[in-house]
Amino acid sequence: MFNNWLRENKVAMWLLTVVRVYLGYEWMSHGLEKLTGGFDAAGFISGAIAKTGGDHPAVQGWWGSFLEAFALPNVGLFNVLIPLGEFLVGVGLLLGTLTTLAALMAMVMNFSFLFSGTVSTNAIYLLFEIFLVVAGANAGRIGFDRWVLPFLRGLFGKNKDTFPADRKIA
Repeated sequence: MFNNWLRENKVAMWLLTVVRVYLGYEWMSHGLEKLTGGFDAAGFISGAIAKTGGDHPAVQGWWGSFLEAFALPNVGLFNVLIPLGEFLVGVGLLLGTLTTLAALMAMVMNFSFLFSGTVSTNAIYLLFEIFLVVAGANAGRIGFDRWVLPFLRGLFGKNKDTFPADRKIA
C-alpha cells in the first residue's frame, strides 16, 4: 500500500521532488567543491584502514582489506571517481534525470562512506535515497524523467506501441 502511494500518488510526487532537489543540491555542491578545490582521498582511506583495529573496530576487516589492497594503491582513480560521481549524482537528482539510477549510485557512495566508518549525514541521505529508489519514476516525474524515460523506452524498443515517433509529450 505504501509502495503504491510512493509510486503513483501526486502528493508523494511533490514530496519526493523536494527530497530529490535537496539531495541533488547537496551531492552536486559537495562534488563541485571537490572538483574545483582539489581532492585527495588518501587521508580518508588511510583513516578508514586505521579504524579496522582495536577491540571494537568501526570498520570491518574485509572492507579495510579492500581499502588497503585496492583503494589506497589506486587512490588517483578514486580522486577522480568520487568528486565526479558526487557531482553527476547531484545533477541527475537536481534535474530529475535518470533519477532512480542517480539515487542508486548515491546509495552506493553512502554505503561506501558508512563502511569506512563515517556516519555524518550519510545515514539520513541513505534513508531519503531509499524512498527515491522505491518510488521509481514518480520521484523524477517533476523533472526531465518525464521526457527522458519515455524516450529511452521507445529508443530501446520497450513499449514501442506507447511511444510512436509522432506522439506529443505533454
